[in-house]
This record gives sequence, structure tokens and C-alpha cells, in this order.
Amino acid sequence: MTTRHRGLTEPAADAAIDAACRNLRLPTMRGQFSELADAAARDQLTYRGFLAELLMAECDDRNRRRSERRIKAAGFPRDKALLTFDFEANPHIDPAAIHTLATCEWVKKG
Repeated sequence: MTTRHRGLTEPAADAAIDAACRNLRLPTMRGQFSELADAAARDQLTYRGFLAELLMAECDDRNRRRSERRIKAAGFPRDKALLTFDFEANPHIDPAAIHTLATCEWVKKG
């Protein structure tokens, strides 16, 4: 069993965090740790609050990258979003109806 030493210097702690994030394959935590740690100290977050912020950043980034991989794997010819839809190209399409459908409330209502 490996013993852990308390009271690491800041540079030693940063190096240990960097190495652990590499080993555990946590690229977002590795990249954002210093920035989030400084913000947590400024905002006087608790240890749990800081840890939650750090883990949520990792999860959000993984979800974003997963979505990008799926879109790329689907082989769509180009990115399309409802926000970029040109309603003037077809005046018979009602923008209000499209935006109402986009909320998916009709799915929730069954």
C-alpha cells in the first residue's frame, strides 16, 4: 500500500494532479484545474463545491465531444441548426410553428 504525504507544495501538488489526470485520462480536468482552482479560491467554494465544478466540467466536455463524434460518424454533409434556417427561402413555413415544435412539448404531452 502506498502512503500519501500531506502538505505538498503548490508546484508538487500541481505536478501530481497533472500526472493523475493523465493516468486517469481526464483531459478536461487536467486542462481546467488551475483556472477552476483559482476561481474556487476567489469565490470561496468549499472543497465539495470545487470538486463538483471540476467533475461537471469534465462531464460536460465529454458529452460535447461524444456528440461531435456521433455527428461526424453519421457523415452528415454539413452542420445544420434550426437557428440558421432561412424562413424567407420558403414563405409558406410558419416560423412560430417550427419554433413551437422545436420545444418538443408535444412529445412530453404524448
